Amino acid sequence: MPFKFENLRVWQASLEFGEKINFIADEFPKKEMFNLSTQIRRAADSIGLNIAEGSTSQSNAEQKRFLVFANRSALEVVACLIKARLRKYIDETIFTNLYSEAEKLVKMLQAFIKKLGE
Repeated sequence: MPFKFENLRVWQASLEFGEKINFIADEFPKKEMFNLSTQIRRAADSIGLNIAEGSTSQSNAEQKRFLVFANRSALEVVACLIKARLRKYIDETIFTNLYSEAEKLVKMLQAFIKKLGE
């Protein structure tokens, strides 16, 4: 029997997004190994990890708190993507695609947060 979070579309989307981010971070220059590469990976992984952790909460307020953390991590990934584009580690097409995926993920998270607040 799967854990509760495994059935959440937002968690599934965050997992796919995190794997794409991990893949592109592999292409960053070696000088970024302990800087931007690590930062973007940790932020991307944090999205799904917070969704999973919050799914075991005893209350909507507690679950909402973890979803807010996940949302903040998604925005951190966006900031890292902007830095990667400015430093020319990723091209405009990759940036645009990942930025668009991040927007969708943030909208899903915000809708879930709003639903829990009702």
